[in-house]
Formats: sequence, structure tokens, C-alpha cells
Amino acid sequence: MQSVVDATAERVALSPQDLLVLQDLAAGRTLDVIARRQHLSERSIRRRVKRACETLGVETGIEAVVRAVRLGLI
Repeated sequence: MQSVVDATAERVALSPQDLLVLQDLAAGRTLDVIARRQHLSERSIRRRVKRACETLGVETGIEAVVRAVRLGLI
């Protein structure tokens, strides 16, 4: 039998890049550092965080990290 967390995680479609940003946020990295690590602009990173928040149904990057961890995505 599938758990609720597993079923929810299957319905959440975050891109590998969005997951990488959330992993970096979870590690305590700033948006500036994440942008440099991924060779992107800080604006691009902000868009990825916003997209992840919308997908996960939360308001902030930290909430997105917590939700992703609870769902076993990161």
C-alpha cells in the first residue's frame, strides 16, 4: 500500500534544477551563492524558487524546502 507522502510526492513535478536549488537552500546557501554555483543569474534562481513554491503550495523558499524534505524529494 502506498503512503500518503509517496502518493503526494508522485504528483509534485519539480524539475531537477528546481530540486537542486531547494537542496542548496536546505544547505544554507544564499541565492547569490546558488546563482554562482549554477552559473545563473540571481534572478533566475529567484524564479526557480518561486516556481517551486507555487508547485508545492507554499509561500517562501524555506517552506518549500520543508515541504520537499517531508515529501522525500530532497
